[in-house]
Amino acid sequence: MKHLTYISLFSSAGVGCYGFKMEGFNCVATNELLPRRLDVQKCNNKCKYDSGYILGDILLDETHNKILSQIDLWKQKENMAELTVLIATPPCQGMSVANHKKKDENKRNSLVVASLSLIQQIQPRYFVLENVKAFLKTICTDVDGSDKRIRQAINDNLAKFYNIEYRALNFKNYGANSSRTRTLIIGVRKDISINPDTLYPAYREEPTLRQVIGDLPSLSQMGEICPTDIYHSFRSYSPEMRHWIENLQEGQGAFDNTDESRLPHYYKNGVKVFTKNGNADKYTRQYWDKVPPCVHTRNDILASQNTVHPVDDRVFSIRELMRMMSIPQEFRWTNHSLEELNHLSLDVKKKYLSQNDINIRQSIGEAVPTEIFRQIAYKIAQEENK
Repeated sequence: MKHLTYISLFSSAGVGCYGFKMEGFNCVATNELLPRRLDVQKCNNKCKYDSGYILGDILLDETHNKILSQIDLWKQKENMAELTVLIATPPCQGMSVANHKKKDENKRNSLVVASLSLIQQIQPRYFVLENVKAFLKTICTDVDGSDKRIRQAINDNLAKFYNIEYRALNFKNYGANSSRTRTLIIGVRKDISINPDTLYPAYREEPTLRQVIGDLPSLSQMGEICPTDIYHSFRSYSPEMRHWIENLQEGQGAFDNTDESRLPHYYKNGVKVFTKNGNADKYTRQYWDKVPPCVHTRNDILASQNTVHPVDDRVFSIRELMRMMSIPQEFRWTNHSLEELNHLSLDVKKKYLSQNDINIRQSIGEAVPTEIFRQIAYKIAQEENK
């Protein structure tokens, strides 16, 4: 079998590219800007060499050179002839076509251009890019200094070397377990006789929320932690907020309440002020028998989008979110195993969740569903080992 390797850029906690690890790929280097996200990757033993965990801004020469040095290390110590795959998932901020903050937009989109430059320099056998639906239409400043749409920049920089396929997919139909429309780009180096079209994840019928999380125990008490799974827990919040959602049926939101005392509100200088319904998905119960909603980074609060459980008066637990993003149970958020965490005292469990809940939830919300990348990794491995 061939030595299968990959580099992951903007890897966050490594949720998406964990799918490559599942399929036997070795991580040469993984780059992330936030230490707490990179620490999660270390807990999952992503890299063989500690130097493969590269913390820093990819726009800096120092970071760029550290990535290249890992390729040299693998060629020397592991007899790697060439890198198999380069994965890049640049941050979504600044990707909206409606964003007119030109200076800021170009700064962010330069991360995309930096990714293209690395692909061109490293010449991996394959590359995979993932981003929001509007990604390809967004303007960036290319290496030649001209402003152009990102799709054009990809073609200008890489079409000479790669056959490239572009698709906008709702990942709910490709194994993600929740609605998530994204742009997925796969490139295959032209000396490899494989059509990139064949490497996309396979279509499948989307599951319902009940099918994804319906077997998990109900959580009714604030602060409740499932004794067999620390990540299936009920985060406490103001009892007044529970009053806003406790009578809601599936599909109803707190702003549908006819009882004024159950309408979302806050107090300013001692005066009760009713919250404006700026987002129809706030404080809204989800449906058991519809596709699970898109998981966002602020999945920890009732006031965010599509966060309220169909029956329980709470947001989705971490375990439920993991299932909705097809993250396998064996994925670790800490160096301790799930069994070890479950054997902690209740007070220690609460302390652990208090310290880690937000980082875990945000990492899930900004991730690529693990199953999406696992399927691509599987198909690449099948082709490479023919």
